[in-house]
Amino acid sequence: MRSATSRLPARKHRSLPARAGIGLKPEHFRDILDTLPDIGFFEIHAENYMVDGGPFHHYLTRIRERYPLSIHGVGLSIGGEGPLDEAHLERLAALLDRYQPESFSEHLAWSSHGGNFYSDLLPVAYDAATLDRVCAHIGRVQDRLKRHMLLENPATYVEFAASTLAETDFIGEVVRRSGCGLLLDVNNVHISCTNHGRNARDYIGALPLAAVAQIHLAGFAEDTDAAGAPLLIDSHGAPVAEVVWALYCHALDLTGPLPTLIERDNDIPALPVLLAEARQAERILERLLPAARGVAA
Repeated sequence: MRSATSRLPARKHRSLPARAGIGLKPEHFRDILDTLPDIGFFEIHAENYMVDGGPFHHYLTRIRERYPLSIHGVGLSIGGEGPLDEAHLERLAALLDRYQPESFSEHLAWSSHGGNFYSDLLPVAYDAATLDRVCAHIGRVQDRLKRHMLLENPATYVEFAASTLAETDFIGEVVRRSGCGLLLDVNNVHISCTNHGRNARDYIGALPLAAVAQIHLAGFAEDTDAAGAPLLIDSHGAPVAEVVWALYCHALDLTGPLPTLIERDNDIPALPVLLAEARQAERILERLLPAARGVAA
């Protein structure tokens, strides 16, 4: 059953531009305000701003006045077995009311259980019970926030033997039943498909691509598992790899130009380094925009 939110007309939130953005980091606050770079949007992690005041809000308020904003949650535990943390949801609602972002997204994962909170985004089993629970949680989030959220595909290192659905089929059912949108993390696709021996292009083609409203790109770390097989880690601590850039181009061929975020959460480089990666994404987007305009015309 679809949530109440999915049966109602979407609120008239503004949309992110089909440009490249970067994550907003405190190391860059002053540089951004001093130089006002030509960038499509900024994205923040919601949990870093769940306080009433302080320097983070001071700078975000000034930057928000000039740029579109995306808010990305990491703590709702959408896939968790227990009920949502209503206090956390209230703090999230207050943050979104304060800044009115063009986009809000969360993860298909869980990160809390029995009152304990974990620093990782952990995988879920793809079965009927999990599907019902995830859809119910998304419905509650969308009803409280009064907006449709985007759900991000996960980066995984292990899978549940009890799963009865393919990940792409599970995501498709969540989108269909809940009415949420999809955040396509291309780096996560490459990581998961490499770790589980699947074809990344086939994975993307099996997703509900009409629901994709934003793309994430990031770097990964390389390791090996206990059997000596390649194991990729979603580190967000390196430049976007060439294989991910190629997969991004393939995804855009299927979706058309979409807002694209360069994620970097570890080993944060100087602002010009991130802006250069964003410009690389923009050059790819710009090649597609004339064709997209022609279709729209």
